[in-house]
Amino acid sequence: MLLYNVTIAIDKVVEPEWLIWMRDQHIPAVLATGYFKDCKMYKVLHDEGEDNTSYSVQFFATNIEAVVAYLDNAAPAIMEALRAKFKNRHVVFQTLLEEVISN
Repeated sequence: MLLYNVTIAIDKVVEPEWLIWMRDQHIPAVLATGYFKDCKMYKVLHDEGEDNTSYSVQFFATNIEAVVAYLDNAAPAIMEALRAKFKNRHVVFQTLLEEVISN
């Protein structure tokens, strides 16, 4: 199993709107691509600043080919929608992790 983690620091002014948009638009759009099997979203508790809050959005894929296909085929348009909607109100970084131990 692979975890494609997207960490987003979102401006607190737009955070409520962003959370609704993530739930109703962004996450369903990513899952609809068929490259990921599941998604979870967490608020980062230790990284909250005065002006922004960070979230970890975790997409689970069965293999590296699915993640690469997503990044090549679907991610540019999906990420552009995020940039267009929230312009300079967020910072994003991605991490790809491979599962080593599972219970």
